[in-house]
Amino acid sequence: MTRRWVFFSFHYAHDNWRAAQIRNAGVVEGNKLVSDNQWESYTDTASIKKWVDSQLAGASCTIVLIGSYTAESDWIHYEIKKSLG
Repeated sequence: MTRRWVFFSFHYAHDNWRAAQIRNAGVVEGNKLVSDNQWESYTDTASIKKWVDSQLAGASCTIVLIGSYTAESDWIHYEIKKSLG
């Protein structure tokens, strides 16, 4: 199976800088880039869920960036569960 792109799961408010560092370093080839402005445009639960589902549907790998608040995020739990199928 050909890798399509990587989905980054992280606590946005606390760890978005980690994702930006990795994304901007180009260390993950084939990663579909998403601007910070695009992430910030999803503010309500329905639009966030729709976006996460669409990104995970095309991803062949999920990377969870672990920080101090990762375990507290309902979205992280959702993204991991969806990634596992």
